[in-house]
Amino acid sequence: MKLKIVFLFIFWANAISYSQNRDIEGTVKGFEDNEPLPFVNIGIANKTVGTVSDKNGFFHLSLNNNVTQKDIVVFSYVGFRKEMYLASELKNKNNNILLHPQNVELNEVVVSSKKIKLKTKKIGRTSKGLGLTHMNFYSYNEKDVDDRLSKEVGMKLKIKRNCHIKDLNFKITSNDFTSLKFRLNFYKIKNGLPTELLLNKNVVFEIKNNFLGWFKVNLEPYKIYLKNETEEVAVTIQWLASVKESDKSKYFAIATAASPLNTAYYREKAMDTWLKSGQSLSFYLNALCE
Repeated sequence: MKLKIVFLFIFWANAISYSQNRDIEGTVKGFEDNEPLPFVNIGIANKTVGTVSDKNGFFHLSLNNNVTQKDIVVFSYVGFRKEMYLASELKNKNNNILLHPQNVELNEVVVSSKKIKLKTKKIGRTSKGLGLTHMNFYSYNEKDVDDRLSKEVGMKLKIKRNCHIKDLNFKITSNDFTSLKFRLNFYKIKNGLPTELLLNKNVVFEIKNNFLGWFKVNLEPYKIYLKNETEEVAVTIQWLASVKESDKSKYFAIATAASPLNTAYYREKAMDTWLKSGQSLSFYLNALCE
């Protein structure tokens, strides 16, 4: 009996040591060409453990105290199949993760000779308000900006007509960075929360030189078309990379206002649990709608 208790204690101690002391590093590449894949989502579901690979495919994943050896690390990238590994399978350093291309079936496009009159429509909040409240990408428990890698913030937007999306616009009220890279994501909504991606394209954009004010992301090249049957969609921006203006730089924020009629979404890491709040970000789509 004593031997069993000692064994269980050693197992428990090893599990605690595992989660406290082990980080994972490596490179994510494409299986067919062995080329590095930038900004791959990497994380453990619902454990607030996540990051993205850098422009060279390198990643550093910090594990927290909630992680066990049986937890699954997921590598996810648009156009490639997800790869999953037990945390215990991955080495501390020099992991070489290969992602296989995924064949995506395109929906049939029906061209009609009937002329349809399109109207310009703004979907979302176009006002900056008084600029007194902000949704900040910084939180008190972050030690460095790299802690924000893969963090997402966005809004639930209602789609009432068939619409071609021209651009995304949001009001930046605070920016301590000379360069910021984000990924734009569109998600289906189920049971009030974002679920699977709607857009099978990697839309990455950069904000330069401490830009403040209304920022526009041109979406014309991506030919994004949302049907009215979608009804509502979650549109988010995800933190991928940053260059600080100084060692003290930490703030980046978007104007917002409290609103019981609107829903903002956010999550701290890739694969993390989505949370929502009654906020209305200054965040809207320009669209041409039927």
